[in-house]
Amino acid sequence: MPKTATSRYDVAEHLRTPEEMAAYLEACLEEANGDAAFIAKALGDIAHAQGMSQVARVAGLSRESLYKALSGERVPSFDTILKIVAALGLKLHAEAAR
Repeated sequence: MPKTATSRYDVAEHLRTPEEMAAYLEACLEEANGDAAFIAKALGDIAHAQGMSQVARVAGLSRESLYKALSGERVPSFDTILKIVAALGLKLHAEAAR
């Protein structure tokens, strides 16, 4: 029986357009169940797809700070989240809960 080769899945490889990035963030917001670190990690995936150095520069953060904020191991401040969302070319919106 031949061996099956596998590779690690990287969602950032599938976030090529602003629409794909927005849809991914929207899906993560729906699935987060109040887990802010989960949302931070999702933003990290999108930032990785766009290039961390570029996102850090536009957001006015150091690259190291950006990695820490979006690691999923901590909850960044809302101010930081807003800077990152804007740097990613995305915007947040609200709607009435169902």
